[in-house]
Amino acid sequence: MNKTIRYFFICLFFILPHAFAQQQITRFGVVDTSRVYQSYFRNSTAVRNYESKKAQFQEEINKRTLELQNLQAQKLEYEKNDNQSAALRIESEIVKKTDFLNEYTNAKNIELETIKNSLQRSDSFYQKLYATLSHIAESEGYSMILSLQQANAILWYSPSVDITDQVIRELGL
Repeated sequence: MNKTIRYFFICLFFILPHAFAQQQITRFGVVDTSRVYQSYFRNSTAVRNYESKKAQFQEEINKRTLELQNLQAQKLEYEKNDNQSAALRIESEIVKKTDFLNEYTNAKNIELETIKNSLQRSDSFYQKLYATLSHIAESEGYSMILSLQQANAILWYSPSVDITDQVIRELGL
């Protein structure tokens, strides 16, 4: 019996640590890719160009809106002074300028949306993001990194697995 117990302890001493060593703990990380995206593009030339165009378009819209308001005030003044022919002439001009402003606004909104979509689908951004995620996962022992934007797959997560800030730092943002 003594031999059996001794054999049992020897097996326990040598085999059990190997069994525990073979067990791999799965580590998950989560990344708020939306926050990373915003940080990445905040200072990029492409985004500055987008914001500049957006400001220029808005400035033009504001200028034309003010012009329409002035024409409307002129029309009211003509109507007040009972000058119907001048009021009709101004009304015609208001309609033309309003139509132009609507077309201009729609065209510029489409242009801005196209630029914004191309920025969001930037291959260079995603290649850099993937390389950074891969580096962090391999160096920190993560088995899987999930995106918080795919929220239907993540029901709960501990803030301790959120590596968003680390990704932003490693991207140099």
